[in-house]
Amino acid sequence: MKADPSAQVRLLELQDLDSRADQLRHQRRTLPEHARLTELTEARRRVDGLAVDARIEVDDLTAEQTKVDSDVEQVKTRRERDQQRIDQGLISNPKDIQRMQQEMVSLERRITSLEDEELEVMARLEDAQRTLDDLTRQLTETDAQIAEVTQARDARLSELDQSLGEVEAQRAPAATGLPEDLMALYDRLRESKGGVGAALLRARRCEGCNLDLDNAELATIRSAADDDVIRCEECSRILVRTSESGL
Repeated sequence: MKADPSAQVRLLELQDLDSRADQLRHQRRTLPEHARLTELTEARRRVDGLAVDARIEVDDLTAEQTKVDSDVEQVKTRRERDQQRIDQGLISNPKDIQRMQQEMVSLERRITSLEDEELEVMARLEDAQRTLDDLTRQLTETDAQIAEVTQARDARLSELDQSLGEVEAQRAPAATGLPEDLMALYDRLRESKGGVGAALLRARRCEGCNLDLDNAELATIRSAADDDVIRCEECSRILVRTSESGL
């Protein structure tokens, strides 16, 4: 393949633009904010799941406490009613009085048992509420962090997109007028060689693979016409000759 030496030098300019664009795209994909947001989102998902469970426990314990409170009040109401009947002399039969007094003793025991249960439920509810409050606080803090990191990510993406747009705008003019067969070869090599299809031959070294060329290869290059498209024997990339090549 042949191409005007000036076209080959322009290929290096195009390679520089393409490499810069690749670097910007890589930076865009690998921003640390991406990983941080993934980490925060996963943490939030876990905490939110715990918060849902804690909220269910608080609701269940609240319902349980309401029931126990109601049971205590019912038993106390019955005890007070029976005590009033006795105090008002509404019960005259000694056996009925004795039976009611025994029943009131049972009611007292029942009240004590229910109040103990009430205290136990209250303690469990307080613990569950503290857990829920702590998880809610964590969610609030995590949401704030997500918002902060998202803002930083979006700002950085905007900067990279602007830079990428500027580089891409320069590419079309840089590629204009280059031979189609040279461009086709360059594009194929870029795809198979990690984004680098053309490299400068500087001081007898290929800057594509960073290997020094041996004397035989250098002799072949020296004998080639100026418009010959030279390929590196090691990496197969297009080698562009300039005054810096050391030939």
